[in-house]
Amino acid sequence: MFNFLKKRSTISDDGSIHLNYDNIPKHIAIIMDGNGRWAKQRNLPRTIGHKAGVETIRRIIKECDKLGVKYITLYAFSTENWKRPKDEVSALMDLLVEYLKKEFDELNKSNVVINHIGDISKLPERCSKELISAYERTKDNTGIVMNLALNYGGRSEIIDGVKKIAQDIKDGKLKIEDIDEEVISSHMYTKGMPDPDLIIRPSGEQRLSNFLLWQCAYSEFWYSNINWPDFSESDLHKAIYDYQNRDRRFGGIK
Repeated sequence: MFNFLKKRSTISDDGSIHLNYDNIPKHIAIIMDGNGRWAKQRNLPRTIGHKAGVETIRRIIKECDKLGVKYITLYAFSTENWKRPKDEVSALMDLLVEYLKKEFDELNKSNVVINHIGDISKLPERCSKELISAYERTKDNTGIVMNLALNYGGRSEIIDGVKKIAQDIKDGKLKIEDIDEEVISSHMYTKGMPDPDLIIRPSGEQRLSNFLLWQCAYSEFWYSNINWPDFSESDLHKAIYDYQNRDRRFGGIK
């Protein structure tokens, strides 16, 4: 049972979580980990785990929208994931296209902006076309922005940003002395978006895995042993509860 109080974030004696509805993270980023382990525990193919993970995406997007989260970034496929078996990679690409086609009407109806970050030019053409089409058809929506991080790597993003800045200097659009945090942020894939307030990683791993390296400087982290397909709305509430009860000083003193 979950209740929303505007003054504080607490847990009742019966275990009910009372969130501070005025302090919902604007941007939540999730490393969707544990699909393969979830499948292995059930003696199922890894691809079944990925399909189960898609069902979790559907539920968590709806809950984030309901709570008032403005941006959600989902780490779906990293630059390192190409090392996985070819049949698994192909299945993931097929699942991406299937998800976008199957869920588009519902997401669009819910006013969701379907965005992507990462170098999608390296994805199969069927995937990149579907991603571009989904964005073009939803970019004017005013609801939650869903960033699908595909062929994404934090280091690659920074390298791309540095190259763009160097080109701007070469073209006379920018001076070296003008480079600051704002300039660098404006050359990241997440240009115009707030940095993630909260980064969630299920499945028991406690590392960033090359995710949003520039943007996470002052993000709060929340880890869980729950595999992504089993991640529930209640787990999301627990993560937000912990976030709301931390003292975020951003290097200063309160």
